[in-house]
Amino acid sequence: MNLLVTTTVIAPILAAAAALLLRAHPKSRDVVTIVGIGLATLASYAMLIDVNANGSQTVRVGGWAPELGIVLVADLFAVLVLPIALSIILVVEIFAIGQRRTAWGANPELAGPLLGVLTGGVSLAILTGDLFTLFVAFELILVSSYVLLTHQGQRDQIRSGMTYVVMNLLASTLFLFGVAFVYAATGTINLALLAERIPELDSGVRLGIGAWFFVVFGTKAAVFPLFSWLPDSYPTAPTTITAVFAGLLTKIGIYSMIRFHTLTGMDELGPIMLVIAGITMVVGALGALAQSDIKRILSFHVISQIGYMLMGLGLFSAAGTTGAILFLLHHMPVKTVLFLVGGLIENHEGTSSLSRSGGLAARKPVIAVLFAIPALSLAGLPPFSGFVAKFAVISAGIDESAVAIVVVALFAGILTLLSMTKIWLGVFWGTDADGLEAVPTAANNRRLMFAATGLAVAGTLTISFFAGSVFDLSQRAAEELRSSDAYITTVTEGAQE
Repeated sequence: MNLLVTTTVIAPILAAAAALLLRAHPKSRDVVTIVGIGLATLASYAMLIDVNANGSQTVRVGGWAPELGIVLVADLFAVLVLPIALSIILVVEIFAIGQRRTAWGANPELAGPLLGVLTGGVSLAILTGDLFTLFVAFELILVSSYVLLTHQGQRDQIRSGMTYVVMNLLASTLFLFGVAFVYAATGTINLALLAERIPELDSGVRLGIGAWFFVVFGTKAAVFPLFSWLPDSYPTAPTTITAVFAGLLTKIGIYSMIRFHTLTGMDELGPIMLVIAGITMVVGALGALAQSDIKRILSFHVISQIGYMLMGLGLFSAAGTTGAILFLLHHMPVKTVLFLVGGLIENHEGTSSLSRSGGLAARKPVIAVLFAIPALSLAGLPPFSGFVAKFAVISAGIDESAVAIVVVALFAGILTLLSMTKIWLGVFWGTDADGLEAVPTAANNRRLMFAATGLAVAGTLTISFFAGSVFDLSQRAAEELRSSDAYITTVTEGAQE
């Protein structure tokens, strides 16, 4: 397990360094990048198998005690999210290699190495067992994502990139102050020890800590009203970069929120979370309906879907947490696929504008199928994973008699379906629109782009096919988080040096 955990964090970062040295040799650079991210991905699946069979395990970096050192924890929640996250990056890198010669592609000399750094940051954020290392992981993600967002140097990228970095630096500053407050109040920043000590604090101090970190993680997750950076920054980035951002960045924020607030027992924040969740769902869905560009519609969907995950957390029940985890696992690959399909549309039509596209279903039926499957899943229609995830969250709300948020969730689901129908009618239905010239792409590169997108669609269908097993695993992970005893015991007694 020690080697597996190390591989998920270190291998992609080492590969990024090697890829930078090989930037003048495209084939070698791409191979090194794929190998580094691929090794991390394989290690994450091996961790899932091991933890599912043998239980949670912990690695003490340098052998230090949890009070003083860095602790990496491979519990069921972490190893459920990590393989999907790394698989997303791997698929997107394959797509990027195929797209690199087009106007919509990222600079391959920078994109591959930076995705390696991003992979290391994502792995560290998911596995870390203390708040300061989580802060460091967020900074790795922030630095690499900012360069990925702006490296083409276009004016709109720089403008939206400034909004992105300012909002995230504000969150990072609040995060650092929050770490100091928590240490002053409890004498530790280790999550397992915080799960023991924070519930013993005065109620005002405890709720203050919970609210503070809700703002920190809420900014990263783009919940209302802290989402303004997302719909402007995502559409301006190259397609492959946007696909990674949409699939991962906000999800790392909600992942951290679920872990911190569930472990530390912040049930009192539930009503506030539910109100914000409802507003986030509706604002995101209405924002999507108002757009006329595929990327902007999908970007507002990211905001809306975060509301469902926050709803599951805000219920602070076993069923609600299960629904939040399941929704997280479903949404990561589905949203990535939709942006990759958006890249295929851009490459073929020369634009992502609905008004300048049309009739693509007849001309490119493969693209239509690749879009339809994740679109139906995002809208929550059976038999796709989105239906199972949405049903789990809504049924948890019904169990808790949270009628208002259930009604809002159903209403937002209808708005989501309408906005996905808007894309279908604008891009795939009707006759050819007066679009731009298609981007010329070599046949081999097109095949690689389609193969990567098809692989991602297959991943979403796999989650749908094994929805029962994924639900059971999510339920076990939720029970571990809510009881916190298993997590505490793993960190304090069962660590490996």
